[in-house]
Amino acid sequence: MSTSGSSLYYYEVCSLAAGIAGNIFAFVLFLSPIPTFKRIIKNKSTEQFSGLPYIYSFLNCLICGWYGLPWVTHGAILVATVNSFGALFQLFYCILFIIYSEKGKKVNVSVLLVAVLCAFALIASVSLELLQGKARQNFVGYLSIASLVSMFASPLSIIRLVIRTKSVEFMPFHLSLATFFMSISFFAYGVLLHDFFIYIPNGIGTALGTMQLLFYSYFSKKAIEQYKLPLIVS
Repeated sequence: MSTSGSSLYYYEVCSLAAGIAGNIFAFVLFLSPIPTFKRIIKNKSTEQFSGLPYIYSFLNCLICGWYGLPWVTHGAILVATVNSFGALFQLFYCILFIIYSEKGKKVNVSVLLVAVLCAFALIASVSLELLQGKARQNFVGYLSIASLVSMFASPLSIIRLVIRTKSVEFMPFHLSLATFFMSISFFAYGVLLHDFFIYIPNGIGTALGTMQLLFYSYFSKKAIEQYKLPLIVS
């Protein structure tokens, strides 16, 4: 094997490994709502939970999965696989939410779900019928960047809550860690593929994931230090 052939082989292996790692960590995130839905099914009510995160995640997975398909982008099939599974999970969660929610919320979530399907159908139609080649990739790519960046930015509200309450109760460590590893895996995958539309949003996701882990470390240490303070007995 020549030097150039050997380099190409290791390059392909590294990009494949990064993509597979991203798929695995994303799968962990897709499973994370299961405890919430166990509670919903047990109580036969969605209580105060919101269906919007699942609706939005469903749209995000549809757009990003579409971007990874061969007729939009060549060589990014692992983006398509992870988001295809993600879309199925999110659709399942949305259906469960509709089943167990009260009438008003049931109608609202159902309307939003139909709106998401219509929006995706429009995106797919425009990209296939009106655009070709690089223009098609750019159109779907910029939509996927906007969708991913807004999704990665959503934990900022949790960070604000952590700062205000000085507690990491509402920032589960395993979710923050999985988000970080998923983002950094797909960042590496995008860099190795030289794909701006993959590495930019996941680079931002990596930075935000790092921020979450740093806040978790800082405030969990503060909580331990306060717990260890000696009690003053009068």
